[in-house]
Amino acid sequence: MSTDNIQILIAMIIYIVAILGIGVYFLKIANENSDNYFIGGRSLGPWVAAMSAEASDMSGWLLMGLPGVAYWCGWSDAFWTALGLALGTYLNWKITAKRLRNYSAIAGDAITIPEYFSNRFKEKSKVIMLIASVFILVFFTVYAASCFVTVGKLFNSLFGIQYQVVMIVGACFVIFYTLLGGFLAESVSDFLQGVIMIIALTLVLILGVNAAGGVSGVMENIQQIPGFFDFFGIANPTVVDGTQQVLAGNPVFGPALPYTFLTIISTMSWGLGYFGMPQVLLRFIAIRDAAEIPKARRIATTWCVISLFAAVIIGLVGRVLFPTELLTASQAESIFIVMSTNLLPPLLAGFVMAGILAATMSSSDSYLLIAASAFSKNIYEGILKKDATEKQIMRVSHLTLIAIAIIGVLLALDETSVIFTIVAFAWAGFGATFGPLMLFSLFWKRTNREGAIAGMLAGGGMVFIWRLLIKPMGGVFGIYELMPAFLISCLFIVVVSLLTKEPSQEIQDEFEQAKAASL
Repeated sequence: MSTDNIQILIAMIIYIVAILGIGVYFLKIANENSDNYFIGGRSLGPWVAAMSAEASDMSGWLLMGLPGVAYWCGWSDAFWTALGLALGTYLNWKITAKRLRNYSAIAGDAITIPEYFSNRFKEKSKVIMLIASVFILVFFTVYAASCFVTVGKLFNSLFGIQYQVVMIVGACFVIFYTLLGGFLAESVSDFLQGVIMIIALTLVLILGVNAAGGVSGVMENIQQIPGFFDFFGIANPTVVDGTQQVLAGNPVFGPALPYTFLTIISTMSWGLGYFGMPQVLLRFIAIRDAAEIPKARRIATTWCVISLFAAVIIGLVGRVLFPTELLTASQAESIFIVMSTNLLPPLLAGFVMAGILAATMSSSDSYLLIAASAFSKNIYEGILKKDATEKQIMRVSHLTLIAIAIIGVLLALDETSVIFTIVAFAWAGFGATFGPLMLFSLFWKRTNREGAIAGMLAGGGMVFIWRLLIKPMGGVFGIYELMPAFLISCLFIVVVSLLTKEPSQEIQDEFEQAKAASL
C-alpha cells in the first residue's frame, strides 16, 4: 500500500473511531427499552432531526450515484432529478411534518410508520400493519444492498481490494454499529455525517472548477459534447458492450437525444417519494417539539439544495477533468472518488472519502433499524406475540437486523451494480406504497381502512408491474415507475374509501383533534 493510501486510510479510521464513540455513548440509553432504541424517546432537536433526516435519506447515492449520472449523460437527467428532490424535501417538511408529529402522538403514541397507519384506522386484525411492515422489509433490504455496493466500490477504487471482500467487511461494521446505539446514536452520527457530506461536496466542487479553468473553462468544454448541458436534451455516449468508445483520446458521443416534457415530469416525480420515506418520516415523529419544525425545515432544505446541486456539477466538472477515466455507467459512479484523490492531499482526501462512508453508514443504519422495528415491533409484538417482553422484542430486533443485512449482502455481490438504479427502484417502492396513504391519512377524513389497504397494495404492486412488464415496452411507457404507481395508489384510496363504509366517529374525532393541534 502506498504512502498516500496509508494517509487516506488513517483519516478514515479516525472517522470510524469517532462514530463508534457516539454509539458507545448512547449504548445504555438506547437499550433501556424498545422506544428509546427505535425512536429515541421523541427527543430530537431541530438540527439533529433535519440533518439526520437528509443524511439518512441521501446515502452514498448523493456522492456517487448522482455525480455518476451527470458524468455519464450530462446535465438534464441529474438536474431534473435534483430539482424534484429539492422540491420534495421542502414540501414534505412543510406539509407532512407537523401533522404527522401530532397525529402519531394522538394515535396511540405510535413510534413506527406501520404502527401509525394501524392506529390511525383503529384496526383490530392488524392487516395494515402487516402489509406496511412487509413492504418495509422488502424495500429496505434493497436499499441496504445499495449501501453495501457503495462501500465495496469505495474501498475497491481506493485500495484495489477485492470488491466482495470489502463490501462484506463494511456491512459487518454497519451491523455492529447499528446494534450498538440504536436510533439516538444513529441520529447524532447522521448529523455529523451530514456535516461531513456537505463539506466534502463543497470542497471538491470548488477545487474541481478551479482545476478545470474556472466556470468559463468548464462551460466551454462541456458544451462541445452534444446534449451534455441541455435542459431538454441528453448526451448519448457511444458504447460497445456497455463500454464508451474513445477516439484520439476523446470519449465518443452520438447525437443528443431528446428530453421530453413527459420525461421531465417523470424525473421530477422523484420528489413524490419523500412523502413515503420511512427514514425521513420517522424524524418527524421523533422531533421533540412540533414548534421546532419550521426551523428544521429551513435547515433541511438548505442542506438538500446545496448538496444536490453540488453533486450534479461535480459530475459535469469530472467529465472535463477526466474525460476517459470512467467508461461504463457503473464506473462513472466513482467520479467523486477520482476527483478527491487527484485534487486533494492524501490525508484530506481521506476525510473527504469518509464523506462517502458517512453517507453510506447514515443510510444503511437507518434502513436496518427501521426494517428491524417493522418486524420486531409491528409483526412480532403487534401480531404474533402481543405479550412479548422488552427483552424479547430487542432480541428479535437484533436477529432481524442481521438477517436483512445478510440478504442485502447477497444482493450486493455483483460489483457491476449501478447504485442509481438500485436506489431508484426502492425509492419508487416506498414513495408509491406509503406516500399517497400518508397524505390521505393526514388530510382526508373520509379515508378508511379498506381504502388504505387497497392503496398500499395497488401502489406497491404497480411499482413491480410497471418496472418489470410495462416500462420495457419503451416510448411513453418508459417513464419512472414512481409516478404511475403513485397516481394508481391515490386512485384506489379514493375510490375504495368512497365505495365502502365511512370511518367510525371515534376515528373522525381523532382526525379533528390532530387537525386542531397542527393549526
